[in-house]
Amino acid sequence: MKNWLTIENAAQLEAIKEQSKQKPVLIFKHSTSCSISGMAWNRLQRNWKEEDLEKVTPYYLDLLSYRAISNQIAEDFGVYHESPQVILIKDGKAVYDNSHMGISYADIMGKVG
Repeated sequence: MKNWLTIENAAQLEAIKEQSKQKPVLIFKHSTSCSISGMAWNRLQRNWKEEDLEKVTPYYLDLLSYRAISNQIAEDFGVYHESPQVILIKDGKAVYDNSHMGISYADIMGKVG
């Protein structure tokens, strides 16, 4: 999880919307008690490259600790709540989301552009 920022309060969502106007933002919602979520997180981490930080700003949300924020993300970005889930945000809007085994590093980076 090195170089991934953590979401720990709802106020960060407004900052993320603003950030996404300069550079895409990726949110990974992780349920720490779910084995599928753990597999998806590990797979994403294995593929993540240091230079990806130049293209996209990654955030991590511990769903169990911050359930209310997870619900706020679903509401703010108009996506159905799932876990695990990745949401790519550009210009303040969700442009891509996927969940469970559909979470693919290649797909995410293809959408980042």
